[in-house]
Amino acid sequence: MIEQALTLKNYSFKTKMTCKTIISVVVIALAVALPQIVHMALGQPGGVKWLPMYLPVLLGGCLLGVKWGFAVGVLSPLVSFFITSAMGSPMPMAARLPYMMAELAVFAVVSGLFSNKIAKNGLWAFPAVILAQIAGRASFLSLIAATQSLTKLKTAMIWGQIKTGLVGLGVQAIAAPIIVILLKKLMIKSDAND
Repeated sequence: MIEQALTLKNYSFKTKMTCKTIISVVVIALAVALPQIVHMALGQPGGVKWLPMYLPVLLGGCLLGVKWGFAVGVLSPLVSFFITSAMGSPMPMAARLPYMMAELAVFAVVSGLFSNKIAKNGLWAFPAVILAQIAGRASFLSLIAATQSLTKLKTAMIWGQIKTGLVGLGVQAIAAPIIVILLKKLMIKSDAND
């Protein structure tokens, strides 16, 4: 969606890269900050229920498309892990990190596949987010099941966490598309004022 908006304004390649980089950094920063806020307010169970890192990654996919979204999806948990490890309490935990990187990459790639459609009609953000959520959670569970002998994480535990997180996914299935649609309207309004 961002790529299309920048192309319509005839921005140079350098300006496009700068803009997408800034948006990616902001999205990753949100993906690091939101879990911290939720964990401070609601504790670790709040993170499992509301899945705060997922919202910025879904937005990143919808706004930035597949390639940039993939980078945001992979880097968000990785950056969070390094920052929170330095503070003495790694989030996500080291055992969960590779699975979460894969899951959020799937979230961003699937939602990013809809970026061109969202640029034309913001309502495409709804199926983009819902399909990304399903694919991402399924990939997480599948990876845990496939690597049972290599991880302390067990399928039954992850399945329980997935069920607990349905509340957060439901809220995000509505909130993320609405945010994307509002951002699209702001871009259109900005274009009209230029």
